[in-house]
Amino acid sequence: MVYDGILLALVIGFLRGGSLKGFGDIQFKMGWVFPALLLFQFFIFSFQNKIAWIGEISTFSFVAVYIIGLVFLWLNRHHAHFRLIFWGVLLNFIVILLNGGRMPVSHEAILLLDPSYFDTAKEGLYAKHAFMTDNTMFSFLGDIIPLRAPYPIEQVISIGDIIMNIGAFLSIQSIMLRKEESMYPQTATLRR
Repeated sequence: MVYDGILLALVIGFLRGGSLKGFGDIQFKMGWVFPALLLFQFFIFSFQNKIAWIGEISTFSFVAVYIIGLVFLWLNRHHAHFRLIFWGVLLNFIVILLNGGRMPVSHEAILLLDPSYFDTAKEGLYAKHAFMTDNTMFSFLGDIIPLRAPYPIEQVISIGDIIMNIGAFLSIQSIMLRKEESMYPQTATLRR
């Protein structure tokens, strides 16, 4: 859900008269981490069912991605709404860590989606996820919320996903709609 949340935030930012200029002024600590994690996750998703050893390390790799992502977010918590993103990611990490490195997914929520989604999940093609059982810990933090039409992408999301996406949405709006004076407060003071 992160990708569609970011895309929605960008579209709304443009509709509100914002621009991408503000992104050029942001200084991140360990700024290379976020794009590297996205590429790494894309690589794992693409090949986990095609190359055996990638499938075998996928659980470990997802836990590692969360740990590195949390460090990145904590180091950059001074940016607008990054603390909210941090808390959403942390909630997801907690439930994944307590359940063997996989995000628990509700059977009931999946059944509300397209039947083909259930069949794919049942075959275990999504190595980051596992079905909830009676032994699932903190199941309320798992993927329990189904998103259906009119939402463009059918999926099941967690409370952490919602918090993380709200934080990302607000952060992107803040950056895109930032006025020049607020971006350069010293310059604005000199003009007066």
